[in-house]
Amino acid sequence: MKGFLFTICCLFTLSAAAQKPLKPKAGPAVVLPADTVPALINHRTENGIVKFSSVLRPLRQIAGALEPFYTYFWEFGDGKFSFEEAPEHIYPDDLLYNVRLFATNSYDDGKPPPSRPKPLKPGSSRPVLAAVNTTEPAFFKSAGSIELKTNCMPKPGEDMMLVLGYKNKRENGIDRLNGTLSVLYNDKEFSKDNFELIETRPYHGEKKTVLEKQANFAAFKTVNEEASFYASLAGPQLPKNHQFVFDEQGTALIKEKMEAFKSSESWKFENLKAGEERFLFLQFRTTPDMLKDTNAVLKLTGMFVPDNPLASTEFFTMELQIVASHDPNKMMLKNSRMNFRFVGKKKQLTYRVRFQNTGKGPAKKVDVGVVIPGALDASSIRILDSKPKLIMADSAYANQSAMDTVHTADSVHFVFKNIYLPGMKQKGVKDADSTMGYVEYSIGFKEKPKKLPFKSGAAIVFDKNEPIYTNRATGKYKMGLSPGIIAGYGFPFESGNTPFSGQKNHTFGLSLAPYAPQRYYWQVELYASTFAEKSYLVKRTPGDGTIISYAGADGRKQEARISYIDSLNKTKIITLNLVPLQIRRNFNKFIGAGLGTLVSLNLDKQVLPSRTGLLELLQSGGTTSVSTSYDKIKSSFSDFQNTLFADVQLGKVRVGPSIGFRYLFTLQSADNRLITYLTWKF
Repeated sequence: MKGFLFTICCLFTLSAAAQKPLKPKAGPAVVLPADTVPALINHRTENGIVKFSSVLRPLRQIAGALEPFYTYFWEFGDGKFSFEEAPEHIYPDDLLYNVRLFATNSYDDGKPPPSRPKPLKPGSSRPVLAAVNTTEPAFFKSAGSIELKTNCMPKPGEDMMLVLGYKNKRENGIDRLNGTLSVLYNDKEFSKDNFELIETRPYHGEKKTVLEKQANFAAFKTVNEEASFYASLAGPQLPKNHQFVFDEQGTALIKEKMEAFKSSESWKFENLKAGEERFLFLQFRTTPDMLKDTNAVLKLTGMFVPDNPLASTEFFTMELQIVASHDPNKMMLKNSRMNFRFVGKKKQLTYRVRFQNTGKGPAKKVDVGVVIPGALDASSIRILDSKPKLIMADSAYANQSAMDTVHTADSVHFVFKNIYLPGMKQKGVKDADSTMGYVEYSIGFKEKPKKLPFKSGAAIVFDKNEPIYTNRATGKYKMGLSPGIIAGYGFPFESGNTPFSGQKNHTFGLSLAPYAPQRYYWQVELYASTFAEKSYLVKRTPGDGTIISYAGADGRKQEARISYIDSLNKTKIITLNLVPLQIRRNFNKFIGAGLGTLVSLNLDKQVLPSRTGLLELLQSGGTTSVSTSYDKIKSSFSDFQNTLFADVQLGKVRVGPSIGFRYLFTLQSADNRLITYLTWKF
C-alpha cells in the first residue's frame, strides 16, 4: 500500500510541476520529460501470491493510427517471467529478488518507459491450497530443446529483451544433462552491428564460456570412458562394447551457423533434469546505425549443444524486423537485399504479413490485402505457411475454417474465413500469441527487373472494421561490383612540339563499377597507354651570320655561314593512367555517357636528343646540313598530368560489350585527343 501511495505522489508531483511553474529560489526548475519517467512497479502479497501492477506514462497516439496500448514483459528475478499486464507469481522462498518490467508502447509517438529493477522480498506467508494458477502459457511452441522469444521487434536506439529457453526432453532418456548454449547475433549480411548485448541474467548457475568456430564437435566415446558415462544414463544399459559418436552433421551445422554471424555468447549448463525447463534473459540494445535499415529482416540463432551424444544438437533461428515504430501489424520481406546477378524469373521472394487482433472480442474473418509490385508475377504466388493453419477454400466444406485467395488488378487478398482469433483485450485471454496470426507466401519475378527498389504493403481488415495499413516492405539490390576490360586507340586532333602532340596511342586496362547500374553511378579505371615513336623540334637557334671553317671532302679548308641550328628530341612513352573520379549514367540498356578526370604519369619515357644545322657554303655556293646525336635519356614515373574527359558508350552499357568515344583535354599542355575504345563489363 505504501508503494502504491508513493507512486501516486510521484506522478502527482510530476503533473503539478508540468502545470505550475516553480518559484525561482535555488535555481531554474528542471521538468523531467515524460519519456524518461520509468515504469513504476507495484505489488501486494496475498496468501503467498505476489500480485503485480504498474503505473506507466500516458500514451500519445500517433496521428491516424489505432488506439495506442502497452504490451508487457515481467522478469520476476527468479528465472520466471510473464507477458501479462498484471501477473501473479509465487516465489520459492523469502529471499530478495529484483523485479523488472519492460513495457512496449505500440502506436505511440514516444519512447518506451525506462526499466528499473525493483528489490522485492515476497514475505513469509505460504499460499493456501485454493491459490490461483500462476503458470505462464507454454513457452515451447515447437518440439525442440531450445527456443527464443523477444518482448518486441528491434527498434534503433531501444532495448529489447530476449528469453532463451532450453529443456531436457524426456524422450532423450537422460536423467541429467550437461552442455553448452549459444546465442549468435549481428548478421554478417549487415556491414554494421545490429545489436549490443547490455546484460545477461542467468538463474541456474550457467557459466560463460567460449565456443570456438574451429572446434571439432565430433568425437568418439571409448569403452573405458563409457563405464562412468553409463552410470548417468536412465533406462536400460547399452552393450559395453558400444561406442557413442557425436553427429558429424551437427558439427558442420554449428560451424556453418557461427560463420554467418559476427558475434556470439555461450554458457555451460549442468544437471538439467529430465523434463526441466530453464530460461536465460538477455538484454539487447538495437544500434542507432540500424535506422537506415528499417524494415530489414535480421536473424538471431540459438544453439543447444549437449555433452551427451544421446541428445541431439539443436538450433532455433528467429527472424526479426527492424521497425521505426512498434506496430503488431507488419509486413516483412525475407532476404530483402538481393544480388542482382542472380535475379530473374526463377528467383523466388518470401513475404510474411503478421497481424494481431488488439480488440475486445474475437475476429471470425481476417482479410489481408497485399499490393503486388509491378516487377513481380502475381500468378506465381504460393502460400508457404499461415497461422492459424488452414486448408484452401476450394477444398473446404461449407462453413469450414479455410483460406481463400482473391486476385485483383494489382493486389492479392488472403482471406481467413470462419476462424476464431481472440482479441488481446478480450476477457480471459492471457496468451498474447493466441491473438496473433500471419500469412507467408512466395512470389517470383515476371522477367529480369530493373535494378531499382520495389515496395509492397498490406491492408488488414478484421471482420467489418476499418482497414489497418502496414509498413511498406522494400526490396533492394546489393550494389555488387562489375569488373571490365578496356582496349582503345587514340587519334590526335593536332600536331605540336610536345611529347604527346600528334602521336597516336594504344590503350589497355581495367575498369570497376557497380553491377548493372540503372541511373547515376561511379566508375574507376586503370590503364596503360603506349605512344608511337615521335621526333619533334625543341628549339631552333638562328646562325646570326656566324662563319665557321671546316675541312672539305678534298681536305682543303672550306668556310660556311650557319643558317640555323635545330635541337630535336625523339621520344617513346608508356603512360600509366588512373581515373579516380568519373560520374556516369546509363540512359537505357544501350546508351551511356560519362564525365571525369584522368591523372597520368610516364611509366617509361625514352628521349634521344640530337642537333641538326643548316650551313651556307661560301666558296662553292649552295647549302649542306650536319647533325649530331647524344646519349639516350631514360626516366620513369615522371611528368604528372591532369586531363578532363567526356565520353559516350553504345552497346550493352550495363553488362556486356560496348564501344566508346572519349574526348580528352590535358590541362598542362592544352593537348586534346579522341580515343575510340572497346569495353566489356562482366
